[in-house]
Amino acid sequence: MNLADLREDYTRGGISRASIQSDPLEQFKEWLKVAHEQKIPDANAMTVATAGKNGIVTSRTLLLKGIVDGRLQFFTNYRSQKARDLAENPNASITILWKELERQICVRGTVERTTRQTSEDYFKVRPYDSQIGAWVSEHQSESIADRTTIASRQAELEAQFPKGTEVPCPDFWGGYQLTPTYIEFWQGRQGRLHDRLCFRRSGDAWDLKRLSP
Repeated sequence: MNLADLREDYTRGGISRASIQSDPLEQFKEWLKVAHEQKIPDANAMTVATAGKNGIVTSRTLLLKGIVDGRLQFFTNYRSQKARDLAENPNASITILWKELERQICVRGTVERTTRQTSEDYFKVRPYDSQIGAWVSEHQSESIADRTTIASRQAELEAQFPKGTEVPCPDFWGGYQLTPTYIEFWQGRQGRLHDRLCFRRSGDAWDLKRLSP
């Protein structure tokens, strides 16, 4: 396989200043709704990039779980690498790609934890297996001996919290919310002459500009 030969032209259309909403978060919701209606698998999947004080950037795929009061919410382990990064440097970026729609959204901003109540409320609506999984991954990102370690801990927790009973939200698990300062809407175009419309926060308002592809 020659990677240099792998390419695809983009022909689904474009975006203009006239067609985009003045509030980027409303535009974000509109594109997300379209992706969901098109039945794109994991339409809310996003790549979250963080960097600690050492400047080393790491990224991983998470699920966007809310857009509340202008902030993007996701949930994770507070002992993970991403959590350690955010404790040292609250700046992060998010990218959501909908390849089927030839669209992506890039977001930059600052991250803080959600309230504990928000974390607990969301944890309660997670499937049982995901609740147990949060407990199993208490030491997320740390080395383990083998897969048996996970299976053994899972069995212990399922015995401690049988299905049908309430599984408490771990104190090492919860939500984060990113307050955007930059939101870019990208639409693929032919010849790699893509449309890029960028919102930058200016006080309480947003400044919209078109970027060169």
